[in-house]
Amino acid sequence: MSSCANHHIVPDAIYPFDARGIAKRFRHAAIFGALDALQPGETMRFCNDHDPLPLLAQLQQRYGAAVAIEYQQREPGAIVIDFAKVSA
Repeated sequence: MSSCANHHIVPDAIYPFDARGIAKRFRHAAIFGALDALQPGETMRFCNDHDPLPLLAQLQQRYGAAVAIEYQQREPGAIVIDFAKVSA
């Protein structure tokens, strides 16, 4: 099972991002900022309490193939998605 409990940089360049602690009005801007800061080959592990389908559509529009999206956990109340910056 995947987790966002580890808030430290891990050796395989996976950076946790727990959206549950961010005010809703700032959430998408924070996510976009975090993704913009990733270097190719790095991954942001996103945790949320609901499936962010509108956000995924926005990410697809904004980044296209530059960010790979892969669910690690998809259960009610426990969503974990890896967003990986793809090398150019």
